[in-house]
Amino acid sequence: MSNYEDDSDIITLEFDDDTSVDCEAMGIFDFEDKEYIALQPLDGTDDVYLFGFKQLDNEFELLEIESDDFDRVRAAFDAIMEDNSKE
Repeated sequence: MSNYEDDSDIITLEFDDDTSVDCEAMGIFDFEDKEYIALQPLDGTDDVYLFGFKQLDNEFELLEIESDDFDRVRAAFDAIMEDNSKE
């Protein structure tokens, strides 16, 4: 998994209920010819948010992962994390 490089590795997610959470970008990974980003909240939990990732010039877009694809993307992320823990 490559490290996400930007001026700030902190991304604020805003939810429909007007709450927000600051997250650290853990990295971007490729799976099935698409890019995904893993975000870890800075709230002390061990949660991880996964989104599709699209780079747009100097900006980026987070994309919701289709429910049919989410389990496969999560499994790919888990495998990457397991491989990284062995190193």
